[in-house]
Amino acid sequence: MSSETEKLFTRMLTEAGMPTTASAMQARWDGINTAQGTQITNSSKWSPFWRLVSAIVTEPMKALVSALVTTILPQTFLKTASGAWLDIYAWGVDLARKSAVAAQGHITFTRTNSAGALVIPAGTVVESPSLNGHVYRLQVAATTTIPDKQLTAAVPVQAAATGTAYNLGPNYYSILPQPISGIASVTNREEWLAVPGADEETDEELRLRCRNQFSAVGQYHHDAAYTADIATFAGIRTDYIVFEHDAPRGPGSANAYIMIDSGPAPQEFVDTINAHIRDAGNHGHGDDMLCFPMPVLGVDLTVTVHPVPNLAAEKVAALMQGVEERIRSAFRESTDYDMTRTWPHSRFSLSVLADELHAQLPDLASVEFGRGDIVATLELPMLGSLNVVGGGA
Repeated sequence: MSSETEKLFTRMLTEAGMPTTASAMQARWDGINTAQGTQITNSSKWSPFWRLVSAIVTEPMKALVSALVTTILPQTFLKTASGAWLDIYAWGVDLARKSAVAAQGHITFTRTNSAGALVIPAGTVVESPSLNGHVYRLQVAATTTIPDKQLTAAVPVQAAATGTAYNLGPNYYSILPQPISGIASVTNREEWLAVPGADEETDEELRLRCRNQFSAVGQYHHDAAYTADIATFAGIRTDYIVFEHDAPRGPGSANAYIMIDSGPAPQEFVDTINAHIRDAGNHGHGDDMLCFPMPVLGVDLTVTVHPVPNLAAEKVAALMQGVEERIRSAFRESTDYDMTRTWPHSRFSLSVLADELHAQLPDLASVEFGRGDIVATLELPMLGSLNVVGGGA
């Protein structure tokens, strides 16, 4: 909790007439002492009387004030509630914290030749390269046969664990730790995700949904109601749903553009949302509400990296790799680094990106970008191409 929030709750207690500091408490006890006509006049802090008062009254009172300011009062307001307290608050507006979800999708297996049938056993593991010390694994969900004369097949897979970190961008899942005879390569292509992985809903995400719920009281016919419905049904963060009004298909029509942590929502996933809203009747009378994946603003980026002087060759290579991985993370290809990420309707500042690269990579002397800031409207900036080159010390 921030110091400003603590000051706010302390002021609330003060305005309610409760002493909140040791000096204010002693002044209150002095007043009570005088009002009762006591003959005790020694107000020294060494006075046995005041030492007794401090031990049995003042210290417990200070502990009570601290508990009120740091724990009890914050948990009574949506803005500052957390954990189980926030879960109870959400229950009060008919919401529940969303559970973690394991990513599901399809990996493309490519054979060395198309002669005969080839079986991909259930449980086959496909890995990503190491990203910031993490290797992400998918498992084949069901035994799949690649038919005779067919060179490739989209094989159903599920992440080995839950979380958004498994929603990696195209071509990250490319390693078979246990080779399969006859398989030349594996990869996750564009639109590989069918069900995006999700972490357990954080306090801030649940707070956003609770706030939206107040706006959705009337249900239907407005953004808040559709936001609540989509977020609850599909597990999407409320700030990952962007509406387009102005009747794109005539009166009563509107569009919602959906994104996830790793970029635009997969079309297959969006189709399930549309079926829920349009076919299952979860829309207002006369409403024509249609969801789409968030449009993409393709960005081609050239980055020149200048290492600090006299850096060993292996450290230069590690620096180049570190810059590339962090830039890809900023453009939502992974969640392994703490980077400012791209958003629709925003300016993506390359000077901020440079500052974050400097803060995380001490061997980086300078970094230059081959273009200026990226300004997006109703579109999400994503990398079209990334070229990281060395520029010398």
